Amino acid sequence: MQRKFFWPAIIAILFMTLFLFKPSASNAESATEANKSQLGPNVYVFNPSMPSEDIQKICDEVFKTQETNQFGKERYELLFKPGTYTLNIKVGFYTSVAGLGKDPGDVVINGGVNVDAKWFGGNATQNFWRSIENLTIKPSNGVTRYAVSQAAPMRRVHVMGELQLFDFDKNWNAGWSSGGFIADSIIDKQVIPASQQQFFSRNNQYPTWTNSVWNTVMVGDQRPHTASFPNNPFTVVEKTPDIREKPYLYMDDSGEYSVFVPDRQKNIQGVTWKNGSTPGKSISLDKFYIAEPNTSTAESINHALSKGKNVLFTPGIYHLSEPIHLKRADTVVLGLGMATLTPDFGEEAMKVADVDGVKIAGLLFDAGPNNSPSLLKVGTDGSPKYHSANPTSLHDLFFRVGGGEQVGKADISLEINSNDVIGDHFWIWRADHGNEVGWDVNTADNGLTVNGDDVTLYGLFVEHFEKYQVVWNGNDGRTYFYQSEIPYDVPNQEGWMSHDGTVNGYASYKVSDSVTSHEAWGLGVYSYFRDAAVKLHRAIEVPDREGVNLHNLTTIWLNGMAGSEITHVINNAGGRVYGTGSAMRQTVTEFAGGDRAAPSTPASLTAAALSSSEVKLTWSESTDNTGVTEYEIYRDGAYVGSSTAATFTDTGLKPSTNYSYFVKAKDSSDNVSGASNSASVTTGAREAVLDRTGWQASTNVTTSSGSPNAVLDGNINSRWSSGQAMKPGQYLTVDMQTAKSFNRIVMDSAGSTNDYARGYEVYVSNDGINWGNAVAAGSGNEAKIVAGFPQQNARYIRIVQTGSASSWWSIAELNVIQVG
Repeated sequence: MQRKFFWPAIIAILFMTLFLFKPSASNAESATEANKSQLGPNVYVFNPSMPSEDIQKICDEVFKTQETNQFGKERYELLFKPGTYTLNIKVGFYTSVAGLGKDPGDVVINGGVNVDAKWFGGNATQNFWRSIENLTIKPSNGVTRYAVSQAAPMRRVHVMGELQLFDFDKNWNAGWSSGGFIADSIIDKQVIPASQQQFFSRNNQYPTWTNSVWNTVMVGDQRPHTASFPNNPFTVVEKTPDIREKPYLYMDDSGEYSVFVPDRQKNIQGVTWKNGSTPGKSISLDKFYIAEPNTSTAESINHALSKGKNVLFTPGIYHLSEPIHLKRADTVVLGLGMATLTPDFGEEAMKVADVDGVKIAGLLFDAGPNNSPSLLKVGTDGSPKYHSANPTSLHDLFFRVGGGEQVGKADISLEINSNDVIGDHFWIWRADHGNEVGWDVNTADNGLTVNGDDVTLYGLFVEHFEKYQVVWNGNDGRTYFYQSEIPYDVPNQEGWMSHDGTVNGYASYKVSDSVTSHEAWGLGVYSYFRDAAVKLHRAIEVPDREGVNLHNLTTIWLNGMAGSEITHVINNAGGRVYGTGSAMRQTVTEFAGGDRAAPSTPASLTAAALSSSEVKLTWSESTDNTGVTEYEIYRDGAYVGSSTAATFTDTGLKPSTNYSYFVKAKDSSDNVSGASNSASVTTGAREAVLDRTGWQASTNVTTSSGSPNAVLDGNINSRWSSGQAMKPGQYLTVDMQTAKSFNRIVMDSAGSTNDYARGYEVYVSNDGINWGNAVAAGSGNEAKIVAGFPQQNARYIRIVQTGSASSWWSIAELNVIQVG
């Protein structure tokens, strides 16, 4: 009886246990099944129950394939279901690493997720096309390395430690790095950019951000660096005025995939998920057409869109026979693993109708071999519709013309015609290296054209296009951070002229003359004219009217042929960049269109008599919101000339006469400052220039060029030169044939202004053998050197070089003078 009673019960209990408590499919998955989901073979979906060593092996294999694969065809997305993992992941080209939780804390990776630049000797300037998103990193060594440049966003990441934005070279110096993008993230310890030349940070939280090289822009950050442009080049905007965070794929509580679309937010500071989940709505993946590169076509994608579907592009390259058309309001298009769209037949890759609320994110547009009018066209030409209640938003969109597997050609990469568009991170690139690259090969006029009004862009990178990098035709536009390199491969000046051939080059950032209002913060434009000595007249060109305001502008001369330059930063304001050292960087802190602000008053004016007919003035430089263009010089209350530098030499004066001077500063809008302090000076007594007839000159420099007697011939266009770098001991001797009385000599290097003596001593002698002590000594700082000394009576004069310089020492004319 007992056996009959218990065995059926036991069997029932076992059956119920197996049926009700069997392991879920997700928990039963092995790492070998990670790339067999509905998202296709190039997406790996990992579960925390999978063996760590198996996940690590897959991540390592992907990195091995992608570490140096800059222009390859492979694309990958590594996704992690909610849970905790112990891994060390390195992120290579065309690889995205993301958590599938609703919030970043739902996926924790103990160990590390890093981007290094070991493949390029620690140089991260080509670490493009990769991303990390929506997870928490708990680095085992306390440091996360994210050594990236363009097209490498970090979003919704919690770094539980320090964040370094560079890698070390073989000598443990900070290797080069050139620009990145971080948004909606928390870093627990300091952020160290080190060599990062420019960077954009939006709505992030960190305790300290240590440094900036040329241009760092922070918008809506908590505890940002103190703004102190240009010496410590940070631009800080307290709140982000208008933003919608990027949509992302996640797994809901029932284990089903959805795409989360964050709400639009205005005037916010800090991360969106710190005090709870990011506000927004979820869209089931059932509402998406899942595109795969081997099976999906433009026709099949457009058919799905016409049926009301959204689109999820899985990783790969999509060759398109016609544009993808987005015609329905609120359509969401999301790319995984740098999914790439290539138009093969000279049309756009994607066209967006002028409708509300479209969201496009995470795609690379790669120009095809037949010239396209644009690669992505947002809105219809000339549409009057406004979308302020529900704008279209564009996120992490990257554009490439050339460099890849085939020739690329496009007139424009991105054309924005709709009003009220929000753009959140673009890299728009005409390739300067890679495959099929050259001035007449990967042809492209402009990177970005904005025709819509009220367009707001964050994190804009545009480089190497053959005309304007950016053309902005719409009103009320705003740009927060701009980084641009103008083209390296301009073949000659004659072929690169704007304004009907009257202006050198094409400005990088061009706001059209018809625009009445525009504002931008933190713009950097860099030159490397590799192939010709080309000049760009202005890096930034805007209409000079009220309502046009730009803040914190920088130009950089990276490298280039001798004679190349950017002449002005903005319009005709800002100095030129043309070489290394102090000539490498120029800045304008504020440009206010329709400027009415006068420069600051020049100060510390001093006047010194150079001779009986010359006075030299010096003063401290003025400052101005658009830059000082010149200084006006007044003698005894009357205007006598101008200077672009803080120095001026007044000539043609009377001997033994007192003069009084003051100076005013003037800007490009003709605003004039107040008068400086007055400085008075009395010119020297009348001068008598000794007749040099019959005089002879000689030198101890055996390599000298030009006869030493050229310094005595009265011709400013002939000269004597040392023919070698300046060094102590070189000398020039003048024999006046008979003893003369004198107390001044003038050495004039006119026509070769760097050849003045860096140091000199003057000796006199009656026999040419016994010289005694120097009667004068000094150092030059300009082409004409005047040396005065007590009255002398002698036949010979010897000038001895005491300084060193790479320039040759030369003198065009040497005069001996008796003053008084």
